[in-house]
Amino acid sequence: MQIIKVLTRVYLNPTELDDAIVFYENLFTENCWLWFQYSETGLELAGVGSMLLIAGSAEALTPYKNTQATFLVDSLHDFRELLTQQGAVILAEPKPVPTGVNMRVLHPDGTIFEYVEFM
Repeated sequence: MQIIKVLTRVYLNPTELDDAIVFYENLFTENCWLWFQYSETGLELAGVGSMLLIAGSAEALTPYKNTQATFLVDSLHDFRELLTQQGAVILAEPKPVPTGVNMRVLHPDGTIFEYVEFM
């Protein structure tokens, strides 16, 4: 059981996404490794280095802005079990998403994180 990568979330207006990708590509000296439109939510996402850029209207972003970061993990099932044993609350049960399977979790310290088993 392992956290593969922690992604810092940056919430953007859709018109800012292309410039943000270029900025972070230059900053990390890496190419964008993830890009997709999540039409069910009205969001567009891109990954550069350890940044997860999430673009959408203010209305589309509202349900996601309280999530602090995204943890890419090797086994969502194992993390769900460990987290609940340690007092975390599963806010959104595991469900399929364009990148694999995700869940939202409230940690005992009050922070909310997304966990993704990346496919």
